[in-house]
Amino acid sequence: MKAEIITIGDELLIGQVVDTNSAWMAERLNEAGIELYQITSVHDDREHILKALDEAFSRADIVLTTGGLGPTKDDITKHVMCEYFGTTLVEDPRVREHIHELYKERPDVLNRLTATQWFVPESAKILTNRVGSAPIMVFEKAVDGEGKKLLVAMPGVPHEMKIAMTEQVLPYLRLKAKGERREARDIVHRTILVHGIPESKLAILIEDWENALPAYIHLAYLPKDGIIRLRLSSYGEATEKEVQSYIDSLLLLISDYILANEDISLEALVGRLLKQHKMTIATAESCTGGRLAAALNAQSGSSAYYMGSVVAYDNRIKEQVLGVAHDTLVEYGAVSEQTVREMAEGVRTLMNTDYAIATSGIAGPTGGTKDKPVGTVWIAWATPTGTEARCFHFGVAREREQITMRAVNEALVRLVECLKSNV
Repeated sequence: MKAEIITIGDELLIGQVVDTNSAWMAERLNEAGIELYQITSVHDDREHILKALDEAFSRADIVLTTGGLGPTKDDITKHVMCEYFGTTLVEDPRVREHIHELYKERPDVLNRLTATQWFVPESAKILTNRVGSAPIMVFEKAVDGEGKKLLVAMPGVPHEMKIAMTEQVLPYLRLKAKGERREARDIVHRTILVHGIPESKLAILIEDWENALPAYIHLAYLPKDGIIRLRLSSYGEATEKEVQSYIDSLLLLISDYILANEDISLEALVGRLLKQHKMTIATAESCTGGRLAAALNAQSGSSAYYMGSVVAYDNRIKEQVLGVAHDTLVEYGAVSEQTVREMAEGVRTLMNTDYAIATSGIAGPTGGTKDKPVGTVWIAWATPTGTEARCFHFGVAREREQITMRAVNEALVRLVECLKSNV
């Protein structure tokens, strides 16, 4: 089965809201064996929505929409759906009862606009939105020679959409497919996390292997901030065992550059290793401004290994809190091997941790010199066996955000290496 997603809302097209729904939905659909063919974003505009629906149904078996189901005038999705499917709005007592129960402790919410939410398209099957007032609507569309196709309209609020998909939509789609004897395809994805080699050099290294792949197995390169994810995919034409056999041969070719043989974030990998080794970590940050701490703190349960951070942007903080010697700063400057070493050792002592990482650099776009251009970053790792420092040059990235995120990733990559070798 193929699916398409249509996200509805002006806010998506002017950049006011980032569409995180589609990425989450795509993962869940793949897990369910439903191939996602296309994602489209449209305005809160009747003509735009109608055209998008026609185009999506010409390609997909299932169309999922999010957004535009609220009670205000700018939310027109429900009315456009009625027009598209040739139906009218009718009062649904079950939805009315649900909304009254949902807002029983907030009577101010139960007004004439909220009351419009329990009017639903007569021809739609209504699924319960447990945490919101906008019901989930399922429509069937008969297509000559192709049987019946489905449209599922869901709220655009992320937490409502996720609960709707998990509790109602995916179980409904599985049941529907089973009843029509339409098997979901075995979609297989395998991902390897790679670091320490440019994308072009990696492509040359595995060129013969890649050329030998069968047409039904696809390789994708996904580079970001110094990390490359290599993903091998098959949409119903290869078994997991066959895909894994190609992964195994690839691993032999790129063994020097592998961080993980799975699709995992760098911060999740670090957290797992720290927990496994029962080790703790702290950070002292200058140019990364707390982003390293945020990465370490991103995982549930991080309190087991992440003790804290000092964001020491001013030299006085480096001296007074981290214990960096005044003479070190005068002689070598804040962006230097000597300073980051003392920062890492200082925060490790301050927070009594097994590991510590320190960063200091010039993230730009100003502040660079001939000797220390924008993108120069020193990183130090204080470990149970000693302290190591390295200088990186991320000037090719140019953008401040890219430079800081490259620094965060390099800091975490080396920590992974240390933890794997138990240094």
